Amino acid sequence: MAFNPESRLDKLWQEYSLVFRDLDDLTLARWLAQTLGQLEGRVWRGSHPLLHTYRLAAQLAHQKQVWLKRLATPPAGYPEASCCRAPLLPLMTRDIRESGLICQHCDETAVPWDDIPEVLRTELEPWAARYSPVHAVAHWDDRQRKNAGNYDDAYENAAIDAERLLGQAARNILPKFLDFYPAVVWEDQDECLSVQPEDIEV
Repeated sequence: MAFNPESRLDKLWQEYSLVFRDLDDLTLARWLAQTLGQLEGRVWRGSHPLLHTYRLAAQLAHQKQVWLKRLATPPAGYPEASCCRAPLLPLMTRDIRESGLICQHCDETAVPWDDIPEVLRTELEPWAARYSPVHAVAHWDDRQRKNAGNYDDAYENAAIDAERLLGQAARNILPKFLDFYPAVVWEDQDECLSVQPEDIEV
């Protein structure tokens, strides 16, 4: 959730984050640690309101280097992320093969693809291979669109496939992440294919 200052939506998110800017560093650190305790042991949709709220606070804490100050102790199950030393709360996106698992605090790669446990990669690899061409339909060039015949139908079919594949990942693959990570977040949308969280059944 990196901010673009020119975006009206990002300006709105900045407004939402003001409540956390009024907190001192100790209170912010304690709020984050307590919330991590609430997140532990579950697979979370990225669109969940608690996750949106946590990300706002976490990214402000990252700017202020709150976790580096060791003002509060996160729940014991959370290891330190190598990217920014915040507690590891990984996000799985459709680009997992290229970007690995993303950090909710700094938006960098927290766990590179090769460092994801092999048993998970074994399941993620074929899933990502199926998802990639589905997503690519949204980015076809003019020649590919003409060759498809009716591009609107191809786009709609790709959106349906994306909904199905994202739901399958949430049901069948992501619960296995909890054997290795205290909690995991998944990207429950594909904006390029106009797939919204409410479209994905789990």
